[in-house]
Amino acid sequence: MSGSTGTSSPKPDVLTVSQLNRRAKSLLEGHFDFVWVSGEISNLATPGSGHWYFTLKDGTAQVRCAMFRNRNQRLRFTPDQGDEVRIRCRVSLYEGRGEFQLIVEHMELAGEGLLQAAFEKLKATLQQEGLFDPERKRPLPASVATLGVVTSPTGAAIHDILTVLARRSPGTVVVLIPVQVQGEVAAAQIATAIALANRAAEQGLCSLDALIVGRGGGSLEDLWAFNEEVVARAIAASHIPVVSAVGHEVDFSIADFVADLRAATPSAAAELLSTDQQESYQILEGLEYALRHAVRRRLAKEQVSLAHLKSRLRHPGAMLREQAQRADDLEQRLLLAQGHRLAHHRSELKWLASRLQARNPLPGIMQRQRQNQDIQRQLHRSMQRRLLSAKQALMGLAGVLDSLSPLAVLGRGYAMVTDQQGHVVTRSEDVDIGDELTARLAQGRLGVQVVRKDEQGKTNLEDEIGN
Repeated sequence: MSGSTGTSSPKPDVLTVSQLNRRAKSLLEGHFDFVWVSGEISNLATPGSGHWYFTLKDGTAQVRCAMFRNRNQRLRFTPDQGDEVRIRCRVSLYEGRGEFQLIVEHMELAGEGLLQAAFEKLKATLQQEGLFDPERKRPLPASVATLGVVTSPTGAAIHDILTVLARRSPGTVVVLIPVQVQGEVAAAQIATAIALANRAAEQGLCSLDALIVGRGGGSLEDLWAFNEEVVARAIAASHIPVVSAVGHEVDFSIADFVADLRAATPSAAAELLSTDQQESYQILEGLEYALRHAVRRRLAKEQVSLAHLKSRLRHPGAMLREQAQRADDLEQRLLLAQGHRLAHHRSELKWLASRLQARNPLPGIMQRQRQNQDIQRQLHRSMQRRLLSAKQALMGLAGVLDSLSPLAVLGRGYAMVTDQQGHVVTRSEDVDIGDELTARLAQGRLGVQVVRKDEQGKTNLEDEIGN
């Protein structure tokens, strides 16, 4: 039907193309974090702005990519069509055309990226173990008579080394230990060759002053044998000083860090381990001239010294007479000095004796003894007088005490009666009939018992001799 009586449905939100693309971009960038993507480069464009635009593809799909100038300037290589790469990127969308794209932050060649990661991992491990420490590196010998070279017998390295030595030091003996420097077995052969050179030197079969381990230039894959752990540990274990000469000046390998010295190229290693003949001749000529000059100067100096000694030389007899006279003079001076010394000591001894006599304690002691005797006599007389006076006083007190003593009363026929508790009995009412009492006489005691008390309070006692 063409008409409708109901309410009309709400109109849907209508987005512009720009709004749609902006929302899609926001959703993509908000959902994805940085990701790593690998693939093959195609349709590479490098406009004058310095930005790179390309397509990254694999066997079944492709995606547009952009790498801006502030990022691609940091790369150590320039990519080309068909390169296999790994990129670190953000997922985004180009609003102007509504195209899904990747914004590239970092790029590395796929093969080299993996090798570089392995390189950094091994480097960190060996560095932590101390294999790169300068303290463990051996100094190179001042002169090299016999030089060992671990490299390919057909490579450019051995040719460059021999050329340098033929020019600078033709007398140097070169012992080539042939190995493969590229491929799967190269690292094992290099490590074995280094160990073999050390065993030969230890057993006296071949005395090597130094070793060059290296090869000519190449890609990271070509030089990889010198980044293997087995080679690094063989170099570290070597008792022979090792110079690493791998690739070109810009190439660095694990062997360079472990070796006692790194040379930029094999030719540079030969330069370091050899002395230029012409330089040696010039040094020898300079040393010869310096030696001749020093000898002539020393001879002239010794001649002057000899002439001076001749002028000072005298007949031994005159010297003996002079020494005898000097001895006599010293003897007289010694005797005189001894006399003065003895006189001085005698005078000093007398002075000390007089001081000692003045401070002699004997007179004082004798005076103190006399005073002590006088005091003793006075003390004795005073004690005698005191004792006599005390004796007389004691006799007077004894007479008074004797007159007051109850024993004197008892001597006149009286007795002192006490009960069993030792109390003196003075009244008849203090005791009862049958009580046992003690009668103290002038001489001795009697045990008595109360048998009767009179009315006037007088008590009749019956003597009873106690046990």
